This record gives sequence, structure tokens and C-alpha cells, in this order.
Amino acid sequence: MEILGATLRICVEDMESAVPFYERLAGGTALRSERGGVRVAAIGCFLLMSGDPAQLELLRKIAATIAVKDVDATHRVLTELGARVIAGPVPTPAGRTLIAMHPDGSVYEYADRNLPTL
Repeated sequence: MEILGATLRICVEDMESAVPFYERLAGGTALRSERGGVRVAAIGCFLLMSGDPAQLELLRKIAATIAVKDVDATHRVLTELGARVIAGPVPTPAGRTLIAMHPDGSVYEYADRNLPTL
């Protein structure tokens, strides 16, 4: 299992006012998407989320998104170490993800960029 980096997950009330702050802070342009009633803006190491309060309540339970080289290898290592995979692996537009609860109770999303070749 190879960890490539981490993304900080931030729930915001007003996406339009938050994005310019984080764009300036991170020195980049937001990549925006929407899924399941939640608007998302990825800017550098920040992932801003806004939208449906019920969905955000679930998303707040995930401490961070950790980029990995391979979700399948990560799944094996997490399981061997006693973590409980609670969702996934599932495909997303950017790769595959899984959500795991570590033995200490913390919850993380793990994501790879293994996109299908066309």
C-alpha cells in the first residue's frame, strides 16, 4: 500500500464565498462537481463540500481523503491491520474509493486514480 497524499474535507455553508478564499490560499482553480445533493470544489489539498444537510452530516464523519496508489492493495492492508471497510471499493468519475473505520474508530476515505483505459 502506497499513500500518495491527503485531502482535507471542509463543509461550508456558502460555497461561492468559500471558493475564492481557498483558491487564493492554495494558489489554484477549483475543480467543481455535484453528486447526491452535495456540491464539491477541489482546490489543492482542500475539498469543500456544501449542500443537503443530511448528506453533509454523513460526510463530516470522514476525517480525510487519503490518496493511494491502489485501492485493492489498500483494502488488503487495512483488513490485515484490523480496520473495517464500511463502503467500497466503488468506482467514481476520478477512480475508485473505499471508506474504512480504523481500529481507533476514526473513519477515512481512500481513493486511487486507477481510471479505466478507453
